[in-house]
Amino acid sequence: LIPDSHPEFSRFSRFPGSQLPCFHGSSTIRHLKERFHMNLTEEQLQLLVEQMVDGSMRSITTKLYDGFQYLTNGIM
Repeated sequence: LIPDSHPEFSRFSRFPGSQLPCFHGSSTIRHLKERFHMNLTEEQLQLLVEQMVDGSMRSITTKLYDGFQYLTNGIM
């Protein structure tokens, strides 16, 4: 993905003078791009996602949340 060509980012960049607090400061778009890892190649992104999924599968908090969902909603 090329950050400047992604439609969601171009939508946000149209609001530089907005009074909404979320658009104040020049770092808003940069932080959004960082959160979506727009600086990574496809291969780097695939490795990152695999690491995140692996970490989640091994996480006790994931297991606890899955148990909560099963008990309260029958979702597993």
